[in-house]
Amino acid sequence: MSDDQELLRQTVREFAEAEMRPHVMEWDESQHFPMDLLPKLAGLGLMGIQFAEEYGGAAMSSLDYCICIEELARVCPAISLSVAAHNGLCTSHIAMFGSEPQKTTYLPRLVRGEVLGAWGLTEASAGSDAAGMRTTAVKQGGEWVLNGSKSFITHGKIGGVMVAIAVTDRTKGHRGISAFIIEQGTKGMSAGKKENKLGMRASDTSEVVFEDCHIPASNLLGEEGQGFINTLQVLDAGRIGIAALAVGLAQGAYEAALEYSKERRQFGQPIAAFQAIQWKLADNATRIEAARLLTYRAAYLKDQGQRTTRESSMAKLYVSEIAVKAADDCVQIHGGYGFVKDYPAEKYFRDVKLVTIGEGTSEIQRLVIARQLLGQ
Repeated sequence: MSDDQELLRQTVREFAEAEMRPHVMEWDESQHFPMDLLPKLAGLGLMGIQFAEEYGGAAMSSLDYCICIEELARVCPAISLSVAAHNGLCTSHIAMFGSEPQKTTYLPRLVRGEVLGAWGLTEASAGSDAAGMRTTAVKQGGEWVLNGSKSFITHGKIGGVMVAIAVTDRTKGHRGISAFIIEQGTKGMSAGKKENKLGMRASDTSEVVFEDCHIPASNLLGEEGQGFINTLQVLDAGRIGIAALAVGLAQGAYEAALEYSKERRQFGQPIAAFQAIQWKLADNATRIEAARLLTYRAAYLKDQGQRTTRESSMAKLYVSEIAVKAADDCVQIHGGYGFVKDYPAEKYFRDVKLVTIGEGTSEIQRLVIARQLLGQ
């Protein structure tokens, strides 16, 4: 890490400790995303981490992005998830494939934190099988008309700008899918059920419904028929962000376990003195370092302009699964106190499971990796 990157880490860590730590359980209990946090996040450049300065972005590298997401997740994985989804999905899709007028219109608002970005791919009947989506977009004159629904959408209820993926020509299979930009308040677009989740409760997850939703033809994002291919490219980069989130969560859980093991006394000594506890700590510290390096490698390659399909999937797969183990051990080391909300262990345990599911399940990551290895 360069001196600037170490300073970035320290700055984001101090922000997370001061602005987020005191409210973590309050936001979790109320399932409330703190919209008043957006200007503060934007003030540090965290709402436009990797985007060009001409649009108001911070123009940081992919490695810098990992550091930011990691440090936020160390304190509150739910807020980190929202920041990662805003940056790595909606805003990134527009930055990567939008026309210049689209970038000029939407990116400044997104990176200033005036609105949250949402990204609509998943449907009730199309999760891992994204190409099986049923949402359609039909061209009528100078407009597109969308019908269908999206499920498990981060910021589905509170997002101000959404990128939605829809079928424009079912006869063409993957080549008949396109992406569109829709603003909150557009007639025919509405938020459906807000999910009552196990974890990541401060990050809004809702259904989005389209009923004869008319949008201008100019809101087509990228080329018609290229939406699915562009989506895979967005996900390659997005998985690096989820890997970084999982690193931060694992680090937070490990630190909580470490501190508690030094404070909790049994049989006349801190439980950290017992080999059973020491080995859990040693194994987690080692796995986290390996996970962090896998994640940073994928980010480094992305910064070099290389394709990272295999590397980002490897990072996302490994880090998400070792994070589950770190959170599990954190609860175990806390014992009975790991099962109550007075300590952070139970929240890490609830939050962590999502990282093995979101932006491609562990099973899908293994499929992606295998196909890369076999040249398929």
